[in-house]
Amino acid sequence: MGDVLLVILPALVLAAVLWAVVTALKPRDSGISDAERYQLELAVRSQAHYAAQVRAATAARARVDAATRPSQNEQQQSQQAEHARTSLRARTGTAPAAGQPGYQGPVLPGGQLNPQFALQLQSLARNGKRIQAVRLLRHATHSDLLTAQNYVDRL
Repeated sequence: MGDVLLVILPALVLAAVLWAVVTALKPRDSGISDAERYQLELAVRSQAHYAAQVRAATAARARVDAATRPSQNEQQQSQQAEHARTSLRARTGTAPAAGQPGYQGPVLPGGQLNPQFALQLQSLARNGKRIQAVRLLRHATHSDLLTAQNYVDRL
């Protein structure tokens, strides 16, 4: 029995040393518990879901905007057509004057000047009556002197 102990005892010590070395060299966890790992995974999925919702909302808004707002080219074409109609009316003398039905006033609802009013200002400025044009513009639009002068100077 003594011989068996002499053989088994070093074998047990050798097995214990090997187990300690394997355990020491085994890759360790990064220190994140399962709960923390789950929270991180949940946060990543939540961010991806939020980004998908933002993309979907942006696409839906673009579709609504495209359906409700005319394109820039359509707006320019309609403005050019309206300008051509008013200039034709002005040439033929059928443009409605102030006080007549159909006259929209010097400032249109979009904040732009009425083309008829702009033509009136332009004719005043070209006939050397810039001061009258500035006065008329200031009175109609309630703008300051510098803005009105700059506008009339550009006519």
